[in-house]
Amino acid sequence: MSKYNQVIYANINESNSWTLDEYLKQGGYSVWKQILSDQSNKTSEWVIEEVKKSGLRGRGGAGFPTGLKWSFMPKNDDQKYIVCNSDESEPGTCHDRDILKYNPHALVEGMAIAGYAIGATVGYNYVRGEFMLECYPRIDAAVKDAYDAGLLGVNVLDSGIDFDLYNFLGAGAYICGEETGLLESLEGKQGKPRFKPPFPANYGLYGKPTTVNNTQTLATIPKILEKGAKWYADFGTEKSPGTLIFSISGHVNKPGNYELPLGISFEEVIDVAGGILDGKKLKAVIPGGSSTKVLPAEIIQNCTMDYESLQDADSALGTGAMVVISEGTCMVELLKRISRFYYAESCGQCTPCREGTGWLYRILDRITNGQGKESDLALLVDVAGRIEGNTICAFGDASAWPVQSFIKHYHHEFEYMIQNKGKTLAA
Repeated sequence: MSKYNQVIYANINESNSWTLDEYLKQGGYSVWKQILSDQSNKTSEWVIEEVKKSGLRGRGGAGFPTGLKWSFMPKNDDQKYIVCNSDESEPGTCHDRDILKYNPHALVEGMAIAGYAIGATVGYNYVRGEFMLECYPRIDAAVKDAYDAGLLGVNVLDSGIDFDLYNFLGAGAYICGEETGLLESLEGKQGKPRFKPPFPANYGLYGKPTTVNNTQTLATIPKILEKGAKWYADFGTEKSPGTLIFSISGHVNKPGNYELPLGISFEEVIDVAGGILDGKKLKAVIPGGSSTKVLPAEIIQNCTMDYESLQDADSALGTGAMVVISEGTCMVELLKRISRFYYAESCGQCTPCREGTGWLYRILDRITNGQGKESDLALLVDVAGRIEGNTICAFGDASAWPVQSFIKHYHHEFEYMIQNKGKTLAA
């Protein structure tokens, strides 16, 4: 059996994989039906324990254990909500859109099961605004078809269980990928993160207990419960169980989304993606989306693709969005492009982020335009340090880490460009 594409992407290449008929043909909704018909054995506690045993961690970037997060929800009669974060706005990350487009019913079933597990009778799927034409029609049709088939709504399949599910189209803001910023947007407010605590499990959507999970996380749930926690966990390592969809972009011959077991070697990931483009040598990799720290070739080549190995290398697995960078790439220009994104996307709520991201971009822009100063590198590091850890959400850290790591590993390129009035060492 191939170790690739075995969970969420197992049937993604089937004709009409996004339709209810095809999903049912592949065994879809069987777990949901079993739960509804056998609630005495398939209790909410049983679901949470199975998810805990599987070792599934949040696939949105933070990697927090999913079952543990579910267990934080209070056991009371309050209205509760399950919210799916389909905003997917981390640069380099593009796996959730394939789930919405080609396997939407896995998400619908996963959200229904998650709602049952935490006691939520209503779910909201917050979809990135840019997905309006590409993905939204598929997930919207999937929800409607599930209702028509009696799999959602009041008293689902005469089980006594209620679960309503709604899709919500955002306006396209990076900050709404942060869970409390997303909740603010769902409530019709500006998408600006909340102070924590209180956490969403205590005070979430409309002030009620809420769990927010990523698209990939929730779409994985049906397969875990169908095949068993051990089956899923055995794909990965002891500390990083299961699979992850890697979005591989940059200088590779076959960029794309690949569902691979965690713990796979970096070299094997590159082989899956067809090797480095144009036969060039590898220079560096951003392993988990643009906010994770860049790693030079000599470091990443000794890593396995799991949480622990990349943390030990002073980076992170993040969303699994691997940006591959080959020789000849100017790291100063690349960092400038990344910093421009964070400057444009800052919500402006926190002074260090609002002002600091602008400083970072403008200094880098000055350097690339041949007007850099010898003191600029120390200034960049200083500004990044003043942002990191001093904002309400992790967006500030996301803007600071690329600057810190690029200068740490490629200081000589920045220095050369400053001394040579904008000329790049990479050329």
